[in-house]
Amino acid sequence: MQHIILEAHHTKDGLVFNVTDLEARLNQLTDSRDRRGKIYPLGTILTMIILAKLAGEDKPSGIAQWIRLRCDAFVRIFCRKHKRMPCLNTIRTVLQDVVPLDELETLFRRYLHDAYGGQESRLITIDGKTMRGTIPKGSRQGVHLLAAYLPEEGVVLKQVAVATKENEINAAPQLLEGINIKNKVICADAMQTQRKLSVDVLSRGGDYIWFLKDNQPTLLEDVKQFFKPARMSAGWHPPELPRTVAKTTEIGHGRLEKRTLTLMVDEEQFLDWPGVHQVFQLERETTHLRTGRETTELAYGITSCTPEITSAKQMLQWTRQYWGIENGLHYRRDVTLREDATRISQPALAKTMSAINNFVVGLTQKMGYSNLAAARRLFDAKIAAQLS
Repeated sequence: MQHIILEAHHTKDGLVFNVTDLEARLNQLTDSRDRRGKIYPLGTILTMIILAKLAGEDKPSGIAQWIRLRCDAFVRIFCRKHKRMPCLNTIRTVLQDVVPLDELETLFRRYLHDAYGGQESRLITIDGKTMRGTIPKGSRQGVHLLAAYLPEEGVVLKQVAVATKENEINAAPQLLEGINIKNKVICADAMQTQRKLSVDVLSRGGDYIWFLKDNQPTLLEDVKQFFKPARMSAGWHPPELPRTVAKTTEIGHGRLEKRTLTLMVDEEQFLDWPGVHQVFQLERETTHLRTGRETTELAYGITSCTPEITSAKQMLQWTRQYWGIENGLHYRRDVTLREDATRISQPALAKTMSAINNFVVGLTQKMGYSNLAAARRLFDAKIAAQLS
């Protein structure tokens, strides 16, 4: 096979994407197809699909046409005897019925680690999204996926399907199975603020950061008490409880955003919650520069991290990275990779496509490209040059 190589953003370290290496690994996947009539190995078909994705194609029909239009080049590159490319039905069948999804996701994660290192960052975020393109007409439910994500690296460690958003509570422990969370910090929204999950994370040597909302009303009110002024009496002024504060100011997308995180230690073990050590209040002040309109939001949370593990500055960075999952992963999948606009009626096909999308997001970030759309245009040009 002829090598197809895409250069990383900074090539001084020799970072490249060698498609030949990936194809060799993908060909190790379990292939359930009958050997009779099988023209292309499973890994070769998946490699062509990934190249089409990197070059800007998102829908199965577009991917099939992109591959077919490059028939002569692929016959030469893959040393085939016949000028036949996988048709749309073949691609759909392979992605829906043949690809072993768990194996594929594990292979993608290991490939990114072996080729580009990393996956050692401390923060792991948990968040879910519904693939809107899978919602049948007249229904509200489609394929809903819960992911464990490394926001610093853009890598999805694992992803599981859940029936509805409410089922994320039961799916979270399953999601963390098989992931080494020792000395890691798991961050999730209020839905995952559950005692059982807290105990599970702590028992495996990890720590948690949970946001709070009304699903835990007593805990939320207890945490708010830390940040309310002490009651005053005549001639008696209690000292303010010890706290640390971190602030950031950012301008972008027509907004000025100030974030202030106040972190306090639960020294008296006031909170009835497994392993909690600190509580925090996060204030977000947003000014819309065009209109001058100002908004303020307050969020509260708890963490098992001790002051030795995290400061207010570190906590502010981690919470910022958690909210960044929307731009770092979901937006790229929904908008840049057009996941929501791609109508897919078969859940198995949708899950495999989402795994490939996760890989494309992680690969481009590992190669140093922060703008996925720009990276795909560049890859399109480079792939075309090497296929010609």
